[in-house]
Amino acid sequence: MKYGVYYAYWETQWAADYVKYCKKVKNLGFDILEIAGGGLGDMTDGERRELRDVSKDLGITLTTGIGLPADVNVSSLDESVRRKGIDYMKHLIRCMDAIDSRSIGGTVHAYWPADYSKPFDKEAERAQSIKSVLELSDYAADYGVTLLIETLNRFEQYLINDSHEALAYMQDVNRENVKMLLDVFHMNIEEDSIAEGIRRLKGYIGEIHAGEKNRKVPGKGTMPWDEIAQALHEVGFDGNVVMEPFVRPGGIVGSDVKLWRDLSGGADEAKLDQDIAESLVFLKGKLEK
Repeated sequence: MKYGVYYAYWETQWAADYVKYCKKVKNLGFDILEIAGGGLGDMTDGERRELRDVSKDLGITLTTGIGLPADVNVSSLDESVRRKGIDYMKHLIRCMDAIDSRSIGGTVHAYWPADYSKPFDKEAERAQSIKSVLELSDYAADYGVTLLIETLNRFEQYLINDSHEALAYMQDVNRENVKMLLDVFHMNIEEDSIAEGIRRLKGYIGEIHAGEKNRKVPGKGTMPWDEIAQALHEVGFDGNVVMEPFVRPGGIVGSDVKLWRDLSGGADEAKLDQDIAESLVFLKGKLEK
């Protein structure tokens, strides 16, 4: 397995200096830096070249995450919005190619966070989503990019909430470069058993997001890591495990993930670094038994 961390553990805004975080995660012992697709799309060609070169020099793999905004929702029943979303995703895939990032995960199949003040038609939007993902998978394949569809809890999205819905979606899409991104935080809310959810999706798992039940770093909570590790071994998963903790409120990040209190214990950057480095040792100890 390779281990990574999402840059927004340290940030309160979705845009950041990813070159800085390549160097930081390398020093902390990680293999992967996960960055935000929106920030990547907003960079200049020169900035993307620098990020590619620095990450390669350091031996850091770049993965990409995105929660598509509502105005580029690829599951929209408004065809003009859906087409805009397709174009937006294709642009991101080209930007990913420029930095040699070969996977993009998150809400690439719908939009995030869901607006529950408006009515929705889940089945019709699911059909639109599949139509979009099929087109995007063909486009992504030309760039060697894998699309990672994330299961999200009911409070953040509605199209795919658990492993049963995830499996049905994967079977309907049936593309080699479309896999599931399983986040144990979301699974803790929706699954009767996280381990059984993992087993149910054998062969379809492209990445794991790791964090505690309240989104603290792994090792600072009560997530059943031994059961998760056993299930991952049983299904033969040997892919990317990316920590996605959110512990500091504030900014658009804190607002979007609904973090209204400090979970870091008042940590400064040095303490955040220490906590995530210790968490990496903990997670490796659990998953590599």
